[in-house]
Amino acid sequence: MDAGVAGILSLFLILSTMCFMLWKNKRKQGQLPPGPAPWFLLGNLWQKDVLPLHKSYQKLSKKYGPVFTVWLGPKPAVVLCGYEAVRNALVGQAEEFGGRAAILNCIFSGLVTGSEKKWRELRRFTIATLRDFGMGKKTMAQRVQEEAQYLVKAMANMEGEVFDPITSIRHAVSNVVCAVVFGSRFSYKDEAFLELLGMIGNYIHYFISPFAQVYNTFPGIMRYLPGPHNKVFNESEKLKNFIRKKIDSHKQTLEPSCPRDYIDCFLIKSEKGKSTSGDVFSDENLLMAVFDLFGAGTVSTANTLLFFLLVMAKFPQIQAKVQQEIEKAVGAIRAPGIKDRVRMPYTNAVIHELQRSQKAQSENFPRAVTRRTEFWGYTIPQGTTVIPMFRSVHSDPKQWETPEEFNPGHFLDEKGEFRPNKAFMPFSAGKRMCPGEGLARMELFLFFSTLLQNFTFKLVTDLKEMDILSLWMTIILLFSHPVSVFST
Repeated sequence: MDAGVAGILSLFLILSTMCFMLWKNKRKQGQLPPGPAPWFLLGNLWQKDVLPLHKSYQKLSKKYGPVFTVWLGPKPAVVLCGYEAVRNALVGQAEEFGGRAAILNCIFSGLVTGSEKKWRELRRFTIATLRDFGMGKKTMAQRVQEEAQYLVKAMANMEGEVFDPITSIRHAVSNVVCAVVFGSRFSYKDEAFLELLGMIGNYIHYFISPFAQVYNTFPGIMRYLPGPHNKVFNESEKLKNFIRKKIDSHKQTLEPSCPRDYIDCFLIKSEKGKSTSGDVFSDENLLMAVFDLFGAGTVSTANTLLFFLLVMAKFPQIQAKVQQEIEKAVGAIRAPGIKDRVRMPYTNAVIHELQRSQKAQSENFPRAVTRRTEFWGYTIPQGTTVIPMFRSVHSDPKQWETPEEFNPGHFLDEKGEFRPNKAFMPFSAGKRMCPGEGLARMELFLFFSTLLQNFTFKLVTDLKEMDILSLWMTIILLFSHPVSVFST
């Protein structure tokens, strides 16, 4: 075969493949909800009026409705906006919308895995183990209270000077997770551990960035190209090596009759369940489960606490009212306890409103439908990525009186008592709801109330027109290069 014929055949093959992909996408589009027109192969990835969704979902939902489709490269993703759409899907059709998108399988494993069998068993085991070690019980509350006092001492050492809070906050929150997972905490002066915390922050925040969407869409290509993902993956390997050493140490000192922490419990379960659980309780799954707990349990809660303090500095009158309630319910000597929450309705309402107002980015951790699903008049093929926009739920004007304002009254009744709201979903909803919700809620209350019992937080910059969300994201993204923003 001469070169000319080979070239023609190659061109024909390429054109045929392109036509088939166009036909396949058009067929999918006919079944899916409407949405912005995708570019060939790239989808909507480089269309700034479409992605990132946290900036464009309001405009897109006005045009296409609360359920619409965007394209992440050649793959469609159904976006759910507003309380009704998100709740109907994740709670009303929990089984159908309970999958994990395949685009994350190349990145995460463990508790974030897309494997249904593995996920169910690991989740059930993790929740049970966390409960055994005190999640939601007095022993865990005591651990958090103790760590809160370490954090108070670290901040008191600043002696009212300007300081960067994120390092200390992440260290404190991480120590709570470490106590459960590793059976020990780390000194605030441990430089090696501080480096690991920096890596965790870099790793998590990479995967809420636009770069992650590109990587997730084209993993087979991106892994061979230069870019920030290479640094993040190298750092993640260092984290995994740290965890491997902890696991190996636990194996050498394991006493099956007296488990010390999550790793011990997993190793015991692994030995007992070899004949019944297959490879679910393998060393690799232990590594990735600890990796997930260590990462998610540190970064999300710590970032939320930082946001809490920024908003309190922005609204000193609300901060003062919280402090007054703490003084009345607890006093100045005794540390706040978890039982005090019911006697502090305003503080509880402020914490809930802070979470509602946080508006974190979550579209890079999507769901997937587990079977061909009928939803709101559309047909969603099995395996299709689904992105519930929790930010839209927390700003739904049908559910919140003043959705764009910071208003603790959203969680208070006419008597000033705490009032829950069904549209409050900071820990997701349905099958994939965060397994560490109980621990996170406890940490947020105890850390927040203890810090405000001891300090008044002020920003060193002008408060009048400041965009707290922008400042918060700036500090988080500059975690490796801390920014001094607070005085106490």
